[in-house]
Amino acid sequence: MIKIAPSLLAADFVLLEREIRAVEAAGADYIHLDVMDGHFVPNITFGPMVVEAIRKTTALTLDVHLMISDPGRYVRAFADSGADVCTVHVEVGTDLRALLREIRELGMRAGATVKPATPVEALYPLLPSLDLALVMSVEPGFGGQAFMPESLEKVRRLRAEIERQDVDVEIEIDGGIGLENAGQAVAAGAEVLVAGSAAFRDGKVVKNVAALRRAGLAGLT
Repeated sequence: MIKIAPSLLAADFVLLEREIRAVEAAGADYIHLDVMDGHFVPNITFGPMVVEAIRKTTALTLDVHLMISDPGRYVRAFADSGADVCTVHVEVGTDLRALLREIRELGMRAGATVKPATPVEALYPLLPSLDLALVMSVEPGFGGQAFMPESLEKVRRLRAEIERQDVDVEIEIDGGIGLENAGQAVAAGAEVLVAGSAAFRDGKVVKNVAALRRAGLAGLT
């Protein structure tokens, strides 16, 4: 079982509702929402108001990735906006266990992630507090970047540690995911594939998501 999470960052925001309907028709599992503050990463996207508007449009799981410097200040706002999953970065340097506990207490699933330069081992102590662990396979901040093959080894080590600790944590991978590497990511242990350009390319969302799922499932054989 794998899940496909189209990243709305690659959608046409002029026709956002239409894009969401296409994602639903494609049978996608999550909608991935990249929130950037222009400080933690060098780009600005959107905040709780847009998430709330999307929530009113769809019942799909809203998978919110907070690429922001002070996530603790905003997690309640994202919970109120209708986020289902809230993922924060270990690099923010706050009390992550307390923050992850708050995320769960607010009714969201708790996620944590690391930038490519941060060892995946930074996630290990947090696994009992997590529902989702995200491996970034590009430098966060912009869409359309090339996949970093070294991220696959991070996924493998993370999968082994999750099994060693015997915890129920999904592994998500995000960045440059496409037909050429979806199977490799799943074979390494990823269960949720975030895809931006590969999902929305040429406006053929239904066809693209189906192809991504087939490519991912090939990694299970």
